[in-house]
Amino acid sequence: MKKFIHYINNEVLVKAASLNTANISVKIIAGILISKFIAIFIGPEGMALIGNLRNFLSALQSMAIAGLYNGLVKFIGRCKNDALALSKTLSTSFYFGFFASMTLAFLCYYNAEAINNFIFAENYNYVYVIETMAIVLPFYALNMFAFSIMNGFSKFKILLIINIIGQILGLLVTLLLIWQEHIDGALIAVVISPALNLLITLVGILYRKNLMSSIKITLIDFSVVQKLSPYMMMALVSSIAIPIVLILIRNYIIDEIGMKEAGYWQAMNRVSDYYLMFINSLITLYILPRFSEINTKTEFRNEVFSFYKTVMPFFAVILIIIFLSRSVLVNVLFSEDFKPVEELFGFQILGDFMRVLSMVIAYQFLAKKMFAHFIVIEIFLFVIMYVSSIYFIDVFGLKGAVMGHCLSYFMHFAIILLIFGSSLFGVISNENIDEF
Repeated sequence: MKKFIHYINNEVLVKAASLNTANISVKIIAGILISKFIAIFIGPEGMALIGNLRNFLSALQSMAIAGLYNGLVKFIGRCKNDALALSKTLSTSFYFGFFASMTLAFLCYYNAEAINNFIFAENYNYVYVIETMAIVLPFYALNMFAFSIMNGFSKFKILLIINIIGQILGLLVTLLLIWQEHIDGALIAVVISPALNLLITLVGILYRKNLMSSIKITLIDFSVVQKLSPYMMMALVSSIAIPIVLILIRNYIIDEIGMKEAGYWQAMNRVSDYYLMFINSLITLYILPRFSEINTKTEFRNEVFSFYKTVMPFFAVILIIIFLSRSVLVNVLFSEDFKPVEELFGFQILGDFMRVLSMVIAYQFLAKKMFAHFIVIEIFLFVIMYVSSIYFIDVFGLKGAVMGHCLSYFMHFAIILLIFGSSLFGVISNENIDEF
């Protein structure tokens, strides 16, 4: 407990109180302003369409960088003092990501109509938005590659500053486009905003321009891909499956209940994203690096329960405050047209609380490279989320979507407890952390 509190006071809160918090704060403020503009100028129907496009773009971006980001950051950190190994890692990752992003760009551009029908349905024609998305996709991949390099070399300060600038620039462009072009402007803003962060790439290249000469096609080493493949698989499964599941659920709501109701559900998801940003940041800053260090089940148990005792009560209080003030929040974040969103808060908040409980333990999958466990559990989560949401929507209407969200994360937490039950609650006779 003391070690946890000491780390929080001296490491996590110091970081979170500076540029990291500034970055998250700007992101939340930008999201709130964009949501307000969407509510005023477009309405619930537009919120639903924008939600589908955001989810699809999120999945596409993950495929464009082939899930390389987390693994590449880790490998650069390991081999940054070995020039040859670093060159092989950078060269292989760059060309692998370049091939993946260009392939996806061509596929999206020449199948724009089919993608449009999947995202927006046949009665909406936003093919030009999909084509624009395909054109800017390689720029996003290049941004993330430069971002990975700088992150791997621990250039956090400049990264966060550039990220904040990119957020502000994206916000201004988005608000202007929504104001001028309404739904068309909002959709275009969604697909071009990531490309506006080209500043990250340019500064990254200038800052580490000596590394650019290390990227050569002759240094491609497929063993690097083999080493990165577990990280790629985990990233692809988690970052592709959930957006696709959300699109399928939202499309089902549109077909069975209505476009407005799908917009209400999307609005609830956006509120959820806002308050989860801070807790996700705290978990990323502390849990993953700490779990990578510990080697015994006792330490693992102590860290998990310390987090539960110190952080989760505060998070629970915040969620209760959000629930009690939901009427005010909906009016501030959206508009009077979104009043039905208030009925969705209860199950969504409960589901998010269960989500964080399971997330804390599930980081052990990443820290100890339990890749197979991670992928199987994630697939289970997505299947349960889709099936339960569809069932509850049929029975309870729109509220069924958040009921499915709650049930899926409750079951996810239960499965996580079963896997790590002996480490968390059993008698520890063997201190080897790898034997669960």
